[in-house]
Amino acid sequence: MPFPSRRKFLQFAAVTGAAAAVPARKLFAVGGDEQVNLGIIGCGWRGGQLLDLFRKLPNARIAGLCDVDQDLLDEMSQQVPQAKKWTDMRHMLDSPEIDAVVIATCNHWHCLAAIWAMQAGKHVYVEKPLGQKHWEGEQVVNASQKYHRICQVGTQQRSDPMQTEIKQFLHDEKAIGEIESVRVNRFGVRKSIGRRATPLVPPKSVDYNLWLGPAKDIPIYRDKLHYDWHWSWNTGSGEMGNWGVHILDDVRNNIFRDSVAVPTTVTAAGGRFAWNDAGDTPNVQFAVLEAGTIPVVVNLSNLPIDIAAVKIPGPSSGYIAYCEGGRLEGQRGKAAAFDGAGKLVKEFSGNGGNLLHQQNFIDAIRENSSSRLAAPAQVGHDSTTWCNLINIATRVPSESTQTPREETTQLFGTESKKAIYAQLQAIVAANTEGDPPPKLLLGPTLRFHKESQQFVGSKANEANQMLRREDRKPFVVPEVKTS
Repeated sequence: MPFPSRRKFLQFAAVTGAAAAVPARKLFAVGGDEQVNLGIIGCGWRGGQLLDLFRKLPNARIAGLCDVDQDLLDEMSQQVPQAKKWTDMRHMLDSPEIDAVVIATCNHWHCLAAIWAMQAGKHVYVEKPLGQKHWEGEQVVNASQKYHRICQVGTQQRSDPMQTEIKQFLHDEKAIGEIESVRVNRFGVRKSIGRRATPLVPPKSVDYNLWLGPAKDIPIYRDKLHYDWHWSWNTGSGEMGNWGVHILDDVRNNIFRDSVAVPTTVTAAGGRFAWNDAGDTPNVQFAVLEAGTIPVVVNLSNLPIDIAAVKIPGPSSGYIAYCEGGRLEGQRGKAAAFDGAGKLVKEFSGNGGNLLHQQNFIDAIRENSSSRLAAPAQVGHDSTTWCNLINIATRVPSESTQTPREETTQLFGTESKKAIYAQLQAIVAANTEGDPPPKLLLGPTLRFHKESQQFVGSKANEANQMLRREDRKPFVVPEVKTS
């Protein structure tokens, strides 16, 4: 399905070595009142939220809407009747009236849509996680550099001023001493997505070929096409990529100050328990990551849980930074620090970054300055990589069912990783039948080489195969070379 004339220009440029992107519309005089014309790609749940946010900004105008589901497109267009409508994003990208796009599609479309947009001369706000696969995220980073486009990733908490206060408290003031370890929690109940006896027939309002894009054309046995794509490896990244990316981005930002792009080792366990539905991503996950000198343990569960009974510390969706003289507990919009005796030292309050993050994107466009971005493509890619590596480590075949070893030299607060693993195992046992209950399968320790962006050592071949997807033609993520 070829692009219109603008696509033909790009094809010609790629062959001849000419400029590889269409020039953006000449914007914006310093201090001027010009508006950035935005196109929203994806009119579902998150797209609706972003529409509401961007509409509130004085220098942004919703000029276009795009969705492969005509019903969703028509429903959203009632809120902005002046906006033009498209069902194929390529036609939107060909419009000279669109300066920038907001990508709120399924995860498997994020990278291809972002690259196409930047090749077409558009700036990009793309939802998290940046890439469903590691390799395609790298291409988005390259595209932002090569085509000189503003590319913001939707980890909106990056724009919350509270994060700067936390970093100053932990690192500059060292108010509770050096950071020793980090615990990440994501405990949020989700329901089963069901399992059909026959494949789902997509709604007639949906152009299913465009909905699939680069994903495999395989039968769907869940009850709903929309949103529940999160829980299929073919189109989503599970809860780790849905909620986990926000918390791990906080860890990279506040604990490491972005000094650690990717972890060097990952050991993980996980599975899908109790529901017996059509999903194949984990609803329980455990991971231990070595990142610089600070170990990180990740705990995730979508099953019902009695947090007090299982004795899980900290916020249900957030992180704990364990320090020499106390701890800091952080979550979206608030945080609190305690001394070694558990006495409150300081509280932090924020707004989660909504509106500020979207305004930051618009400001960066108007100033033509990627350095102004709170979450540029590289930062979003690195945080997404933590999630993708955990997912890969969860899926690599396990060689044993042993629990983690007790290691007194590696504690998370007062707990070992073995004790934390046991908490998740208790959640599985409480939600399943059988004696003994099903076990989390602890996989091998995977080592990731930062320079090559590949796994090395044991199980590297199996793991490296999951860094890239074989895209369905013609929706192939292009390799973008910067030199």
